[in-house]
Amino acid sequence: MWPDHGILDLLGIELPIIQAPMAGANGSAMAIAVCEAGGLGSLPCAMLDADKARAEIGVIRQRTAKPLNVNFFCHQPAAPDPERTAAWKASLAPFYRELGLDESADAPAVNRAPFDEAMCGIVEACKPEVVSFHFGLPAKPLLARVKAAGAVVLSSATTVEEALWLEQNGCDAIIAQGYEAGGHRGMFLTDDVAGQAGTFALVPQVVDAVKIPVIAAGGIADGRGVAAAFALGAAAAQIGTAYLFTPESLISGLHRAALHDARDDRTALTNVFSGRPARGLMNRVMREVGPMSDAAPAFPTAGGALAPLKAKAEAAGSSDFSSLWSGQAASLARETTAADLTRQLAEDAARRLKALASLD
Repeated sequence: MWPDHGILDLLGIELPIIQAPMAGANGSAMAIAVCEAGGLGSLPCAMLDADKARAEIGVIRQRTAKPLNVNFFCHQPAAPDPERTAAWKASLAPFYRELGLDESADAPAVNRAPFDEAMCGIVEACKPEVVSFHFGLPAKPLLARVKAAGAVVLSSATTVEEALWLEQNGCDAIIAQGYEAGGHRGMFLTDDVAGQAGTFALVPQVVDAVKIPVIAAGGIADGRGVAAAFALGAAAAQIGTAYLFTPESLISGLHRAALHDARDDRTALTNVFSGRPARGLMNRVMREVGPMSDAAPAFPTAGGALAPLKAKAEAAGSSDFSSLWSGQAASLARETTAADLTRQLAEDAARRLKALASLD
C-alpha cells in the first residue's frame, strides 16, 4: 500500500502516521488512541518531572502494547541573566498595570527541563520503543544509554546540515520539520529563522542527503498532505495541529476557539513566550511586543514574566497573552477523535497514492 516501508519496519507500526509530541497539549490519552489506531503515539516529557513521566508511561503501557514514542527536549540550559530578565519584565510593565497586576512580584519558574540522568533512567526502566528529541541530541553518554535500552532514536532537523549532523551522531530516522510547522522550531545548528525552508523544499533535499528514513512534518493536516510527503520521498508524516482538534487534546477552550478561526495567514514565528522561535496563532502580545523580540531572554525563561498576564487574561476570557501553538494548515483540520483522525489520514493518503499509481 505504501511506496516506502522504511518507517513502518523501523518503528513496528501499521500506519505511517506519527502524532507529534506537543508539550502541554497532549498526554497519555492521545498517545494511547493513536497507538491503538496503528500510528505512533507520542508522549511529550519536556514539561514533566521524572515521576510524572514514569506515571504517564505506566498508564500507556496498561492500555496498549503498541510501540510508543517518548519525547524530550535536549537544549542547553541558559545561564542566569538577571539583568536581561528584569529588562524583559520591565518591557511588559504597561500590560501589568493595565491588568492590575503587581509588577514587583517574582515571576514563576518555567519548567522546560532538558533530557538528563533522571529521564534517561526512566527510558532504561520503561523501555519505550521510540525516543525522540527536539533541539538536536543529548550528550553522547546519555544517547548511548538510550540506544542500549533498545530505543529507536528520532530527532528534528530544520535544515539539511542538521539532518546530516543527526545521521552522523546516531539518529535512526530524521523528522524534517518544515517552516509551516506549529510549536517550537527544532533548529539547533542555526538561529537564522529567516533562512528556514518550507516542507516542500526541505523534505526532498533531506531525503537526498541522508541514508536513513525521513519523516515529513509541517503543514500536514489531511490525507493530501500525507500523500504529498510520500511523493517528496518521505516514509511517514508527523502531524501535530490536526490532533489539537481532538477531544484527547489538553489545550484550553480559548486555544480551541482560536484554532477554529485559524487561517493560512494568521500564524507567525515568535520568541516572546519562551525565548525560542515557535509558530502560533497571532494575538495581542505577539503583535505589540514581537512577534520576534530581541528583548526576550533565553529559552525557556521568557515565559515566566508572561505567566501572570496569561492567567489574569484567561480568567477574563482572553487569550491576549497565551501561546496558541498552531501550524499553517489548521484550517484543514476537523473535529474527530485521535483514533479516527489517525485512520482517516492514512486511508485518505492511501487512496490518493493508489490513484496516482494507476496513472503511471
